[in-house]
Amino acid sequence: MLVGVDVGGAGHFDPSLDELALLAESAGDVAVARVIARRKAPDPALFVGSGKADEIKALVAATGAHGVIFDQALSPAQQRNLERHLGVPVADRTALILDIFAARAQSHEGKLQVELARLQYMATRLVGRWSHLERQQGGIGTRGGPGEAQIELDRRMIGDRIKTVKERLEKVKRQRGTQRKARERRGTFSVSLVGYTNAGKSTLFNALVKAKAYAADQLFATLDTTTRSLWLGEAQASVSLSDTVGFIRDLPHKLVEAFRATLQEAAEADLLLHVVDAASPMLAEQQAEVERVLEEIGADQVPQLIVFNKLDLLEDSLQPREPADWIEVHPGLRRRRVFVSARTGQGLDVLRQVIAEIALERLNAGHRPPPATLPDGSPAVALLSGETPVAAH
Repeated sequence: MLVGVDVGGAGHFDPSLDELALLAESAGDVAVARVIARRKAPDPALFVGSGKADEIKALVAATGAHGVIFDQALSPAQQRNLERHLGVPVADRTALILDIFAARAQSHEGKLQVELARLQYMATRLVGRWSHLERQQGGIGTRGGPGEAQIELDRRMIGDRIKTVKERLEKVKRQRGTQRKARERRGTFSVSLVGYTNAGKSTLFNALVKAKAYAADQLFATLDTTTRSLWLGEAQASVSLSDTVGFIRDLPHKLVEAFRATLQEAAEADLLLHVVDAASPMLAEQQAEVERVLEEIGADQVPQLIVFNKLDLLEDSLQPREPADWIEVHPGLRRRRVFVSARTGQGLDVLRQVIAEIALERLNAGHRPPPATLPDGSPAVALLSGETPVAAH
């Protein structure tokens, strides 16, 4: 059962719960019912309040649901209280995303990153898990019981494991840094695909480099960064193309932290291909979320080429007039936009041409150009032929 709570405009609220349903489907679950609640503020004990909790409990019994998933983050106490009240396992959006990541990670690095995020999530949820042992204390002068001892033991074990995983990830980060420096010495132009999950990044990656990276119509189909060489005949040169993990609304901060080594590929790239699902009704919100995460990982200064994908899903009346144009992303800055269908191949020749133009400019210059300034003197992001200040037109 899926539950969404509109807490007085605090954060994004999805009244349809469609994205949560897709996440649940990606995790192997089937949504049997959806419940929407509205509150001025979350209930400290049950998040939705006792009345709505009773309603959810009745629906769980009526539908035979095996669990309840909340679209918002729950505190450890709220999760524990809800499980006691409803009689079934309760998870929040963060736990669901972590489960999907754990199931999909393939590489050694990816598994370490997911393990770190899960351990950090679990560390806050130990309290109360051992309440069945708390009464088993005895002896003169004893204080506390096996339950408390078990909590402390688990906390120490998790803390030790977190330290070990962080050390291993730091080693991976150094290795990636060495690989990037080697590419820089060779003068390789690096391109990274970024975008909202299920925007079609992996399908586009496969279409461009003829690779066989896993791609599916589901959220977080791929997690591990894949890098291939892309030959651009127009530039008579090869560029390095990387497919990165997709972003999503309310992506747990711990996951962003854990995947920082992987996401660093985007921050260190010469060009970002920001892949957008042109057929999504939430297109603007998804673009904004990707921009927010890029800023969080320090990749907001990297030049972008916006790629509107999935043209094959658009009605004829919504098809673009030109295969490429310019779009104002915010006051004072326009970026080039290319329209493609990675599935049918439409527009890929134009995309290659635009990437080649930008790569040629970078390779001929021999260095990354300094950040540009707008006419009013305010700084703009670094510009290549893929983006331009509005004043330039």
